[in-house]
Amino acid sequence: NSSESHNCAKSILTSDRLQIVVTLSEFFNETWEAANCPNCLKNNSEGLSNSTVEFLDLFNKSLTCFEHNLQGQTVYLSPNNYTEVCKNCNETYKMLNDLYNNLQRMNRQGGESGHSAHLCIDVEDAMNITRKLWSRTFNCSVPCSDTVPVIAVSSFILFLPIVFYLSSFLHSKQKKRILILPKRIQSNASLVNIQEKYS
Repeated sequence: NSSESHNCAKSILTSDRLQIVVTLSEFFNETWEAANCPNCLKNNSEGLSNSTVEFLDLFNKSLTCFEHNLQGQTVYLSPNNYTEVCKNCNETYKMLNDLYNNLQRMNRQGGESGHSAHLCIDVEDAMNITRKLWSRTFNCSVPCSDTVPVIAVSSFILFLPIVFYLSSFLHSKQKKRILILPKRIQSNASLVNIQEKYS
C-alpha cells in the first residue's frame, strides 16, 4: 500500500520478533568488510583481480611443490630433515613471498581494487599457511642478506673510541713539568737562618 509510511521490504524484513533476515544480512555484510573481500576483486566486483589470480596460482604451485617433494620420502625423513623440500621449492616460495610483499605495497597505494587497506583474507591466510609450513614444519630458513653490512657497521662503531683516544694521545703535546720553587719559601728559610744567628 503506497499510502503507508513504511515501505513493503522493511515491513517484511522486520515482521518477526528476532528480525532474523536483517540480523543475517548485517552479519554477512560486516564479515565481508572485515575480511577485506573487495580487495581481492576488480573495481566493479566482476571477478578476481589479476594480482589475486596470479597469487593464488603461485600459492597452488608452492603447495604442489611441497607435496611432490614429500611423496615417498616421509617414511625415511626425520621430522627436522626436509632438505629436499627446502632445496627444490626455494625458488617457488621466494617468488610467492616477493609477490605477496609487492601486493601489500600496491594495496597501501590503492591497488587494483581501489581500496586501500589490508589484503583480502584469502590471500593473507594463504601466505600465513605457506610461511608456517616453510619455517615451522619444514624448518627452511633463508639466510639474511644484511648480516655482513650489520657486522661491518657495528665493528666500525665499536672501533671509533679506540681511534679517538689514540689520535688524541698522539696529537697532543706532552709537556715536561718543571717544578719551580716559590720565592716565598726561600725567604722564609733565610728569615729562620737570620733568627737563629741572633738567638
